[in-house]
Amino acid sequence: MDKANKENHFLYNINLRDYAKVNRKEMTKAEACIWKFVLSGKQMMGYQFRRQRPILNYIADFMCKELMLIIEVDGLTHHWDEVSKKDAIRDWDLKSVGFHIIRFSDEEVLSDIENVKRAIENFIFNLKK
Repeated sequence: MDKANKENHFLYNINLRDYAKVNRKEMTKAEACIWKFVLSGKQMMGYQFRRQRPILNYIADFMCKELMLIIEVDGLTHHWDEVSKKDAIRDWDLKSVGFHIIRFSDEEVLSDIENVKRAIENFIFNLKK
């Protein structure tokens, strides 16, 4: 499969557009928190993040085209074996087309947003080395 890039619209999946639109309107509390306090309006080191972005057969919680970075915020179900296995496949698929992925739990985001912000900043800093 081709790497995601500007020419192929970062493998945008138009078939998931309506579902992604619903997800943007119905964000979880943790997603809303990380969006408001960390990622919206180029707050994160001047980089633009997009919410609920359809890529391949998935919808990424947050995606930065410039960094090829996806940030996922996982609820309790992601600890279940079946969901965890699907996450591993999803991560492999997205990494295979060039994306980097960071995952945080709802609990991390809601209880320590400053540490989440620092973790993302450190990841970006190391990515840009």
